[in-house]
Amino acid sequence: MAGAAAVGIAAAAILLPQAYAGQDGAQSGATAPRTMSAASASELLQQLVKQLGDSYGGAYYDAGKQQLVVNVVGNDNDINVQVKKAGAVPRSVQNSAVKLTAAKNTLSRKATVPGTSWALDPRTNQVLVTADRTVAGERWDKLESAVADLGPGVARIKRSAGEFKTFAEGGDAIFGGGARCSLGFNVTTQDGSPGFLTAGHCGVAAEQWSEEADGQPIGTVQEAVFPGEGDFALVTYDDPATEAPSEVDTGDGQTVAITQAADAAVGQDVIRMGSTTGLNDGQVTGLDATVNYPEGTVSGLIQTNVCAEPGDSGGALFTADGTAVGLTSGGSGDCTAGGETFFQPVTTALEAVGAQIGDGNGAGDGAENGGAGDDNGAGGAEDGGAGADGGADAGADGGADDNGGGDADDNGGDAGADGGAEDGEDAGANGGADDNGGVDAGADGGDEVGGNDTGGDATGDGDSAQVN
Repeated sequence: MAGAAAVGIAAAAILLPQAYAGQDGAQSGATAPRTMSAASASELLQQLVKQLGDSYGGAYYDAGKQQLVVNVVGNDNDINVQVKKAGAVPRSVQNSAVKLTAAKNTLSRKATVPGTSWALDPRTNQVLVTADRTVAGERWDKLESAVADLGPGVARIKRSAGEFKTFAEGGDAIFGGGARCSLGFNVTTQDGSPGFLTAGHCGVAAEQWSEEADGQPIGTVQEAVFPGEGDFALVTYDDPATEAPSEVDTGDGQTVAITQAADAAVGQDVIRMGSTTGLNDGQVTGLDATVNYPEGTVSGLIQTNVCAEPGDSGGALFTADGTAVGLTSGGSGDCTAGGETFFQPVTTALEAVGAQIGDGNGAGDGAENGGAGDDNGAGGAEDGGAGADGGADAGADGGADDNGGGDADDNGGDAGADGGAEDGEDAGANGGADDNGGVDAGADGGDEVGGNDTGGDATGDGDSAQVN
């Protein structure tokens, strides 16, 4: 979901109390657009997506007006009235979410080359394809031809000045195998033991992690996914008596309590904490993003305009109200020049490893309130998680599931031509996971992506996307 630019953070104490100042407003009339929070917009979209069927063309959150904008294909006045009565703003578009999902799957089959990404841009009702500076010659021709074959107005290509690759170094810093990453969120595992989530490319770089370089290990990796269908790892504390509070250290002795996990929504204001660059904020610009890192393809990621640098990999992406949203995966640029950054959805990671946020009381909130369920709608900070078919993350081109990956190492191998799991699964009438979901990718989605992979060797070169 797309919205106004986020205010820069001068200090956590300034931003955190104000990030969600806009709350649900009263509805002035049966057809007047409602003012609502991003979470409420996600909840509303859950209901609308199921009702609109093939007329649904995606949606996004207008943060400036605090309104939900729903793309509608065709000129059916009854559909427009239905959207208006629900309190949203209908907008006539050319492409349905199903059509854009099919386009994304075609790109996965025909144009999966390192240095590319694609995500749904509901503001332009197209698939946004991004190519970094390494895509040239035959690879560029292949990409350009695949986009042209989709037909006019379905997709567009945007150049990234950077280079898509992974970077890992630094909440709190953790060290392992010569790499530096960031601790994401403390969790409770299935057997009740304390642990934490971090980036998968960190988890495949080292089995044990410590609080200091060359220090005594404090945790052992139990599961790690990278590349492929995500970028996440579960690390359990070696001492089962370890106190693992459910909070994010935001620096200067301040913390933010993390009470639940929920899916992201395009247009949502978010905050990132990393051990290298500290606290930074921005907005979600795309969901279900596919990123073709040099190490391989990663799918199902959140795309934002929040900056990050080497060492921030695995760090926490959260909202001002204490909702866990993502784990830093990769990106391009730095916190001086800016850039695009990608995150692993926390809800997906929790489900995959069978863990819960904190003591587990808030971990299921996303699903219970419309969160991670397959048919649910737009993901929201508190209430509505992004459903596989619905909502906020709906990028028809989100593409995250499209491209399988190669093994994760610093130099990485090329992504497979056909990509990996779930390539064709999301092309159904309702789209696959997060495919038709609407509140998806913003107009800026996809630029200069990068992995946040392992390795202290990652540089802070503003031109390249590295693993954090």
